[in-house]
Amino acid sequence: MARVLLLVPSASYRATDFVEAARALGVEVVVGSPEAHVLSRVMGPRALQVPLGRPEEAADAIVAHDRIAPLDAVVAVDDAGTVAAAVASQRLGLVHNPPTAVRAARDKQLMRLLLQRAEVPQPAFAVLDAEVAAEEAAALGVGFPCVVKPTTLSGSQGVIRADDPEQLAVAVRRSRAIATAAGCPASAPLLVERFVGGAEVAVEALLVDGELRVLAVFDKPDPLEGPYFEETIYVTPSRLPPADLQAALGALRQATAAMGLVDGPVHAEFRVGGGRAAVIEVAARTIGGLCSRTLAFGAGHSLEELVLAHALGRPVVDQLAGGAAGVLMLPIERAGTLVAVEGQEEAAAVEGIVAVQVTVPPGRPVLPLPEGDRYLGFVFARGAEPAAVEGALRRVQRLLRVRIE
Repeated sequence: MARVLLLVPSASYRATDFVEAARALGVEVVVGSPEAHVLSRVMGPRALQVPLGRPEEAADAIVAHDRIAPLDAVVAVDDAGTVAAAVASQRLGLVHNPPTAVRAARDKQLMRLLLQRAEVPQPAFAVLDAEVAAEEAAALGVGFPCVVKPTTLSGSQGVIRADDPEQLAVAVRRSRAIATAAGCPASAPLLVERFVGGAEVAVEALLVDGELRVLAVFDKPDPLEGPYFEETIYVTPSRLPPADLQAALGALRQATAAMGLVDGPVHAEFRVGGGRAAVIEVAARTIGGLCSRTLAFGAGHSLEELVLAHALGRPVVDQLAGGAAGVLMLPIERAGTLVAVEGQEEAAAVEGIVAVQVTVPPGRPVLPLPEGDRYLGFVFARGAEPAAVEGALRRVQRLLRVRIE
């Protein structure tokens, strides 16, 4: 039986879906995580303690484990484990991206510099070093409106729009504080990027020996104008003009080549309009949260099954199931303690809704963006057309009532 090591950070939505995918493929699973309680909860004895934040040490532990119980694949379920997975897979001769490419996908500064060198369309940007005062940020010359973001966080955490020098100085101080609280070094730089208007799309793809296979394109029908960039609704297939979609996919091919990515999942985001696209982000992982549950391939295979099959060198069936699908990410509107999410039964009864899943239990503290990094839960819908899916999700938005004290 093939054996796969799943690298799971201490706080992740993704472990269960990958474990289920491995079972569907008939694959033995070992879970690697920095936290002992995560290991015991998910896998019991089939577990390995791995310092994901120190990739070389993590690879040492994985290689040592391989000598005892040989591995056929090492797969990161989230951003935090991607570099460790690449380093370990390279040492073991398994399917992998070059570690340098994965580091660029984890570090927005490196990504921007590589895309700039290859003349890939992206926002104008500047790097704000830690020793530069917040009041001096406007001197970088990016212009307004602009967006401040940490270089290594995800999920829009710490991402703030500014429309003038005063707002920019406030955004820089706040973004720095968020990054530091999230564990980034105090010496870490920030990015300041020119805000790009237009519709935003997300592309889910799989690289197979350098060949980009596009799996799905999601529209984000709610405008993302700031000052924070909390996502709400994703719907696929996209309804945007073909010229915009082709521009996004062309930019993605350019971007993955410029970064050196060759194997494994890709999640990318673009601003599009007028037949042009600007790369906002390219990540060497699958879509975040539970959003991958919107997708089914072939005879009902999950996105995680595709990723594991590819990592194991098996054939990949990447034909998306027919119809339309979408997800509503339940936002956290203010800080406090979650009391309840009311109206779930009514929401589940809406035509087209296939699941309502609240992932934060009552009694837990919650924190909105830009400080926060989670959603309250996810609502999934399917239908014949994208408009019907979006309509069902919007009805759920009106039905659900979130109580936070």
